[in-house]
Amino acid sequence: MATFFGEVLSEFSRAVDDDEEDQEENEEDEQIRRELEEKREVHLHWSSEVTELLQSGNKLQCSDFILAVGHNAARFLSVYALASSNWEAVGHASLWNERSRAVTGPTSEESACVFHRHKETPSVLICQVICYVAEDQLFQWTEKVFDCLQHRELNVTVLSDGSVADYKTANYPCTSSAPFLRSLHTDAFRGQPVSPSLEQPNIITGLPAAVLNHCQVHGIATVVYQCYSDVIGPDSVSMETYKPALTKLRKSIQLDSSRSTDVLRKFVKTTDIQSNLYI
Repeated sequence: MATFFGEVLSEFSRAVDDDEEDQEENEEDEQIRRELEEKREVHLHWSSEVTELLQSGNKLQCSDFILAVGHNAARFLSVYALASSNWEAVGHASLWNERSRAVTGPTSEESACVFHRHKETPSVLICQVICYVAEDQLFQWTEKVFDCLQHRELNVTVLSDGSVADYKTANYPCTSSAPFLRSLHTDAFRGQPVSPSLEQPNIITGLPAAVLNHCQVHGIATVVYQCYSDVIGPDSVSMETYKPALTKLRKSIQLDSSRSTDVLRKFVKTTDIQSNLYI
């Protein structure tokens, strides 16, 4: 390139440098995105027996899958079912997000979720989830878990914690009678729910909604029982509200009421109970 005075200067294009910088930034952004996706991936860790079964191309034979989401739902199963010696831990899931941190072992109380199988009836599987599953992790959690289960004659029961403050109704006495159950089910569910259906415009969200949607698409008989409570934290009354939900499963899940009082003391401190409603 020649100047007015006849000097010859080397060609230089700022646009070329800008394109190179943009490309480098895009590559860095892509690398960060991949690393974040890997970090937020849901991992399933099964026992050696289950791992060998899945690696051979088979799936877990499961007639009843009970999923408990939330502290009261999960601890209800701990108190009234898992307190007996008829269950064994066969796996757990780990995940990381802004509100949950991955842990190393299935026995930790902070585990994302733990899977228990009935020793005498191996086709009965329980899963307790007491951590937050982020929106972008719901699909992969559901897909990975149900991909391990055979779907033929599978029945799914979901127990889910909810706040009565989120329950929409014009009937105030209804909310003042908390805790109470409401239900939603898939078209494939042929039984009679033990609680009234969830009224519009109320909806369920999070993992229970993801499981319900997945089962609706795949034709799996599923019912979700949402317990609306006015108490923050572990609450024995809210836990017992779930009892009717397992009535039809008692042939395979025997509720151990005799030991429930002792086990409850480990989970509930009545002095810590606080209502989240204004009086």
